[in-house]
Amino acid sequence: MASKLYVGGLSYSTTTEGLREFFAQCGTVESATVITDKFSGQSKGFGFVEMSTTEEAQQAIAQLNGRELDGRKLVVNTANPQGARSGGGRPGGGRSGAFGDRRGGGFGGGRPSKPIRW
Repeated sequence: MASKLYVGGLSYSTTTEGLREFFAQCGTVESATVITDKFSGQSKGFGFVEMSTTEEAQQAIAQLNGRELDGRKLVVNTANPQGARSGGGRPGGGRSGAFGDRRGGGFGGGRPSKPIRW
């Protein structure tokens, strides 16, 4: 079964083909993608590599994490499924509201404690 890896710390000059070739030293690369900005087309500095087996993916993490590619040290981890991100969202993410835990508006606070009578 294929195993997907997150690759961070990519140089802006790293191409998808260069990423594929670099990871091929650890086994069969099913797919490799450098994530780019949809408007400018420039690399966002990270990508994903899918290795053909879990063993090859673990070998890639052990051998390539911290190694240099195109002048930058890589961070290689197993990729989290898209819905299992940590942080920002409500379920277990540590934030209680849509805008963190800030109460009130943008001009000096929330609602007055007593109703205003005119």
